[in-house]
Amino acid sequence: MRDLTIFLYEWKHFFRNPFKILAVFLFIVAGVYGLNNGYSLYQNQTAEIEKIHEKIQTEKEQYQQQYAEGKLTDDSRPWIDMASPFWAIWYTPTYHIKTPSPAMVYSIGQAEQYGFYKRVTFMASPYDADMAEEIANPERLQTGTLDFAFVVLFLLPLLLLILLYNIKSAEAEQGFLPLIEVQTASKNSWLISRILFYFLLVTSVTIGLLIYGAMLTDVFKNASEAFGQILLYTLLYLAFWSLIFFFILKNGNSILGNTLQMVGVWLLLAFVIPAIVHQSISISKPANLMTEFIEVRDKQEELYANDSVFERKLIDLFPEITKTTAFNDETKFNSAMSNSAYALVNELNKEAIRPIEKESQDKNTLIEATYWFNPVTFFQNKFNSIAQTNYNDYQVYRDEIQALIDKRTGVLIEDIWADVKVDTERYKWYSESLSTAR
Repeated sequence: MRDLTIFLYEWKHFFRNPFKILAVFLFIVAGVYGLNNGYSLYQNQTAEIEKIHEKIQTEKEQYQQQYAEGKLTDDSRPWIDMASPFWAIWYTPTYHIKTPSPAMVYSIGQAEQYGFYKRVTFMASPYDADMAEEIANPERLQTGTLDFAFVVLFLLPLLLLILLYNIKSAEAEQGFLPLIEVQTASKNSWLISRILFYFLLVTSVTIGLLIYGAMLTDVFKNASEAFGQILLYTLLYLAFWSLIFFFILKNGNSILGNTLQMVGVWLLLAFVIPAIVHQSISISKPANLMTEFIEVRDKQEELYANDSVFERKLIDLFPEITKTTAFNDETKFNSAMSNSAYALVNELNKEAIRPIEKESQDKNTLIEATYWFNPVTFFQNKFNSIAQTNYNDYQVYRDEIQALIDKRTGVLIEDIWADVKVDTERYKWYSESLSTAR
C-alpha cells in the first residue's frame, strides 16, 4: 500500500514537471524516427531484392529460349558458344542475397556499410569493390545512423537521468529527509519505489515503441523471437542504468552533485570507454588495406607466363582432370587449360583473403574481451546480432559467397575437361544448381 501511495505521488510529480514530460515526448519522437529509418532501409533492400529476382528470371528465360531455338552462337561475337560449359556457366545469372531480417527495424548495424547482394561470377570475390570491408561494431557507435538501437543506447540513459536527477536530493536540500524517514520504513525503500516508478514508465514507453516497430515490418509474424530478445536486452540495459543511478542518488544529497555524477558516468560508459577501446585496437590492429589482392595480380601474371607451373598447379588442385577426355586429347587440351584459369585465380584470392579475415577475427576477439568494462558496446553488438546486421552475419554471408564461387569453378572444371556439350537441360541444371552451395 505504501508503494502505491509513492507511485501516485510520483505520478502527480511527473505531470507537474513539463521538463520531464517534454523529455519523454522527445524520446518517443526519436524512437519513432529511428524505427522509421530502420523500416526505410528494410523496404529499400526488399524492393531491390525483388528487382534482382525479376532480372534473374528474365535472363534465365532469355537464355533458355536461345537453347530452345538452337541459337548457341552470335554472329557479332563468334567466339561465344553457348554449347561450351565455359560460356554457358558465364551466362548463368547467379546472385547471392542477404535477405534483411524484419528485426532490422530495430538495429541497422552494418547494413548501410555492406552490400546485401552479389553477382557470383568466375572472377568474383567476397572482398570485391561492391563488398566494402566491414566496419567493426564499436567503430559503428561513433558514426551510427540514428536507429532504434542508437536511441536506446544513448538517449534512454539521458531520459532516465532527466527523470531521476532531483529524486531525494531535492528533499535533502529542503530538509525533508528526516520527515520521510518517519513516514516510511527506510529511505532506501522509498528511493527504490520512486526509481521503480520511472523504470516502469520508461519500460511502458519502450514496449510501445517496440510494438510500433514490429508493426512496420511484421516482426511478430516473421521474427517473433527477435522481438522478445530485443525487449529482454532493452530491459536489461534499462535496469543496468537504473542501478547505477540508484547508487548515485543513494549516496548524494545535492541536485547539482547528483546530476554531474550521472552525466559523468553516462559520458564515460557511452563515449569515453568505447572511444578508448576503439583507438587502442586501431593502433594494435590497423585497418587492413588489402594489399594482398595487389599481390594476387602479380601471381596471376606469373601463372600465365609459365605453362608448366600453370598445369602443375591445376593438376594439384584438380587431380581428377588427368583421367578426362580433354586431358588426353591434344586438340582440346589447350582450350581446356585456358578456360580453367579462373579456378586458379579463385585459389589465389582465397589465399589472399585468409590473413585479412584472420585480422578481422582477431580484432573482434579483442573487442569482445572488453565487454566486462565496455557494456554499451556489448549491448550494441547484441542488438545488431538479433537484427542480423553485425560482423558475424556478414562473415557468414561472405563465406556463402565463397562457397558459391567454389562450386561454380568446380562445375566449370568438371564439365570443361569432360568435354560436356551444354543443351537446354544442362543449362537449366546450371541455373538451379549454381544458385546454392549445396
